[in-house]
Amino acid sequence: MRVRVLCFAHAGAGVSAFRRWPRLLGPDVEIVPVLLPGRDGRRREPRPTSTAELLDDIAAVVGPVVRSGEPYLLYGHSLGGLISCALVCSLHKKRLALPALLAVGALPPPDAPVALAHCADLPDAELLRVLDTFGSVPGGTEPGDLWHRTALPVLRDDFRLADALRTQAGAGAGPGGDMAYGGPLPVPVLAVAGRDDPLAPPAAMAGWQRWSTGPFTRRTVPGGHFFVRDAALPRLVGRAARVVARTAAPSGGPSATPWAVRTAAVGTGR
Repeated sequence: MRVRVLCFAHAGAGVSAFRRWPRLLGPDVEIVPVLLPGRDGRRREPRPTSTAELLDDIAAVVGPVVRSGEPYLLYGHSLGGLISCALVCSLHKKRLALPALLAVGALPPPDAPVALAHCADLPDAELLRVLDTFGSVPGGTEPGDLWHRTALPVLRDDFRLADALRTQAGAGAGPGGDMAYGGPLPVPVLAVAGRDDPLAPPAAMAGWQRWSTGPFTRRTVPGGHFFVRDAALPRLVGRAARVVARTAAPSGGPSATPWAVRTAAVGTGR
C-alpha cells in the first residue's frame, strides 16, 4: 500500500530541502512537498501571513491526498510544524481523514517560548544579527545583495505567519483546549530534534507530549536546525510510513498506531 508524506518546510524555504527525500524515504513512500506562495515557482504570488490564508492556499494540494482514502503522514520542519498542526486541527474540525502520524522537527511546541518570535518587524541590521546568531545567514552575504533583497522579505512574512499560528494556538486554549487550533491533537505525534539545534534543542521537544491524545515518540538525530537536509530524518520518516502501510486498516486508517509509532523510531537515539 502506498503512503504519502505531505511535507512543509522551514521559514524562508521553498521545497529544495526535500530534494533528497524521494531516494531516502525508501520503497512505497511518496513525498508530496507543499510549496507555499512567494517562493520558487510561485515567487510572484502574495505570501500568506494568517492561518486562514494559509489553509485556503494549501487546500488544493492537501485535499486530494486527504480524500484519496489512502493513509498519509504529515512532516513539518520548524515553521512547517506549526503549519502541520494548524492543518490537523482544520481537518479535525471538518471531520476529514486525519494523518496516521504527525511528525514535527526543529520546533518547540506552540506554547513554548521561541527565540525568533515577534522578529518580523525588527530593523534589518537587528534582524540579521538575530538570524546570524542561529546560523541562518549564509556566509559572505552583504547588505543589499541578492540574498538580502530576495530572502529577507520572505523570512519576515514567514515570521509573521509563525506568530499568527502561535497566537491562534494560545487563543485555542492550548493543550486540553477546544481544538480551535491548539491541542490536544487527535493524532500520534513524532517529535524530532537535531542534536545541536540551538533553536529547538532535544529537551524542548519533550513538550510535544502535552499536545497529543495519541502515542508520543521523541527522537534525536545528528545535526543543527536544518537537519531536514540530511539523511537521518527522511529515513526515520520512511520507516514510519512503511509501518503505517503494513498496519493500515482496509479503509485506509491505521489499525495499530501505537505499535507503528514505536517501531518507526527504531534505530535512532533519544
